[in-house]
Amino acid sequence: MNANSAPHPRDPLNPGAPILPRGEWDYPPHHRWTFQHIREMTATAQVWRGPGPVLSLPTQLQDIDGIEFEAGGRRRTVRDFLDESFTDGFLVLSCGKVIAERYMNGMKPHGQHLAMSVTKSIVATVAGILVDRGVIDLDTPVTKYLPELEATAYRGATVQQVLDMTTGVLFDESYTTPGSHMQKLDQACGWKPMTRPDWPQTMWQLILTLTEQERPHGELFRYRSIETDVLGLVMERASGLSLAELISSELWVPMGAEEDAYITVDHAGYALADGGFNATLRDYARFALLHLRGGKVNGRQIVPSAWIEATRNGNHALFQGVYREVLPRGAYHNQFWIEDPDRRAYMARGIFGQYIYIDPEADFAVVKLSTWPEFVSAERSIEALAAFHAIREHCKAD
Repeated sequence: MNANSAPHPRDPLNPGAPILPRGEWDYPPHHRWTFQHIREMTATAQVWRGPGPVLSLPTQLQDIDGIEFEAGGRRRTVRDFLDESFTDGFLVLSCGKVIAERYMNGMKPHGQHLAMSVTKSIVATVAGILVDRGVIDLDTPVTKYLPELEATAYRGATVQQVLDMTTGVLFDESYTTPGSHMQKLDQACGWKPMTRPDWPQTMWQLILTLTEQERPHGELFRYRSIETDVLGLVMERASGLSLAELISSELWVPMGAEEDAYITVDHAGYALADGGFNATLRDYARFALLHLRGGKVNGRQIVPSAWIEATRNGNHALFQGVYREVLPRGAYHNQFWIEDPDRRAYMARGIFGQYIYIDPEADFAVVKLSTWPEFVSAERSIEALAAFHAIREHCKAD
């Protein structure tokens, strides 16, 4: 059985389908269905596309199935890769055209899919717009916007350090360690039932509990999802708008999205900036195209080109340890992963296999929406990048 032939948990011909467990709906194997049906599982806020025209995505489909590549000492084709990597949606942009577009595991063109931590890069792109307007200052301490954080380990950290995840705040990102900050986040964000009244009930409450600092701010990159939630709160406080409204008005409307997006919210209505965004495959592709075009769409500059250029330059020296397993020459900056300092291709990534890979030098991008059985997998990540590279080289040869 390949990765896309598992039985559907919501078979319309089977009214006796099992009820998904509230505490595990976002875990395998349930996520094969729920990642395309988040609104049936938890509270969300609309990200309106607006009344304007849809950004056209010219299509010139090519047969990429037979393209071969090697990863982990094994040779396979792109078709093998798609079948074996729990693909839900897959789209390739080359020179401004859609050259491949696949819907698998029941996904449909009009259906939204959870982005997980790809959300971070979308939120940061909107932050770049606010920075350019002077609404937010990168060198300013986050406590200027959120003075309540003076009582936390964020005291003294700048907005840029939050963007780069180089604060020294102690945050346990472990998904499986009992009582970890990440497990507390699951309850605080509204995804899981409030079975632990002694744990934070909202994201804001969780942030206020982060009083321990493990190293000086700015010393080292360490992936902490909560940093994006701090960023989202800074954006809301500085602008006076909710995060869903900001993404709509600053990005989704001017970008020419085809469908509304939505984002999950906690019990207080705060949007999950670190992983709650949902959109269609093609609208994720429009986001990628916006980056490929230096932030400009139809002659209108939406995202500052200087912000995008700066985002592609990260500090590799701060990028240590386990992160180099997948990206040995990588870096992290402005909530994007940079592949290497030469080509400076960069990407948005999320657990369970979400990718938006962007290479402006080749005018090439890939969107992959997945439901891996693992939270993270270095082997699958290396394989995905090898597949993207092989498709890119095929497009270059054509």
